[in-house]
Amino acid sequence: MDNELVPQPNWWKRNWKWVVPVGGCLTLIIICIVFFASLFFGVTKMMEDSQPYEYAFELINNDEQLTDVLGTPIEKVGMVQGNISWKNGKKEAQMVIPIEGSKDSGTLYIDAYGEGDTWNYREIRVEISDASVNLLD
Repeated sequence: MDNELVPQPNWWKRNWKWVVPVGGCLTLIIICIVFFASLFFGVTKMMEDSQPYEYAFELINNDEQLTDVLGTPIEKVGMVQGNISWKNGKKEAQMVIPIEGSKDSGTLYIDAYGEGDTWNYREIRVEISDASVNLLD
């Protein structure tokens, strides 16, 4: 009787047929997730760094009526929704931002347009429960 050991193929030779497609699909899925996450966070960061966003938060944190109702500090508590665009030197921004102070919460609405370095505001308004405060009056 012949007692020779039969050499086994290495791990790669035994498993390459399923490793290549699964590894390729997982790599593609991870690349897509990273792309969409960076796009989402980039757009959100762009909105939060915009002058209308910063100006509106400066207004609401300096408004006595709002700080009495919402408490201080008033901060963003959720996702910024809306859009901001620049086209042929003209710019527009519409944002809806959930906000919260130490006492209550509400929603901040911003509608602005501009040209160059100047922004003009159609609306900066805060809705709290059933009340609405217009900060441009």
